[in-house]
Amino acid sequence: MVALAAVLGAFAVALAWPVPLALSRATWPSRSPALALALWQAIALAGALSMIGSLLAFGASPAGSLAAAVDHLVPAALHGAIPAEYAIVHLASITLAIGLAIHLLLNLGLTAVRAERERRRQHQLIALLGDPMPGVPRIRVLAHPEPLAYCVPGIRTATVLTDGLVDALEPDELAAVIAHERAHLDQFHHLVLLSFRAWHSALPWFPIANRAERAVALLTEMLADDDARREVGDDTLRSAIVLVGSSGEPGAYADSGGISPDHAMLTARLARLSVTP
Repeated sequence: MVALAAVLGAFAVALAWPVPLALSRATWPSRSPALALALWQAIALAGALSMIGSLLAFGASPAGSLAAAVDHLVPAALHGAIPAEYAIVHLASITLAIGLAIHLLLNLGLTAVRAERERRRQHQLIALLGDPMPGVPRIRVLAHPEPLAYCVPGIRTATVLTDGLVDALEPDELAAVIAHERAHLDQFHHLVLLSFRAWHSALPWFPIANRAERAVALLTEMLADDDARREVGDDTLRSAIVLVGSSGEPGAYADSGGISPDHAMLTARLARLSVTP
């Protein structure tokens, strides 16, 4: 069990720093954003499980297995007599593993609750202030001079455009924006971003958590761009991105609360559109 704990610990350390750092600096994710997004999710999940598993394995090492440790410790804890073979370090390791798991799950739950509240608020505002776009389902147009577009996920999805955007874009450019936002909704990007936002919220002092959230946000934008470019072509999508990006778009989702597109993301998206897919 000690050897298993050491292996899992080394794996957790690798997934906590060098592996995500190398992935965030790589150039290939822009060519295969779906694969890179899946890899980021695998790294995050495997890293958390290996860290918790390492702590549990070390804590359970006196018993030889986790199941045996549970059989020893649960009755002993109820009767107030911990077996002598369990040192303070073993008990601390088990406690830390349980605490880390609870901390991560609580942050995920709280992040999801906050996101759902914001989505409900947005749907209420859209219903009050937005007008349907004739002939285009699930589109609401808000009266605002800035060219903005975002989507509101949930059971009732909506894509929100401002009349400033509708007036500024050509019909094919507008189709590109709508296709981009609908790709976010159809591919459930908000759920992916929510999990990485929760990870960052749980470990705000951990630099890789912020780096991962930014990388995943960019990859979801690239995936949505790929849907739009298949519908309208690269040149049309590029001109639409330039217009919307220059307005200081607050983000792809009304409930994001996390990473918003910035100049670096905009530049990366435009650069890959110059390369033939």
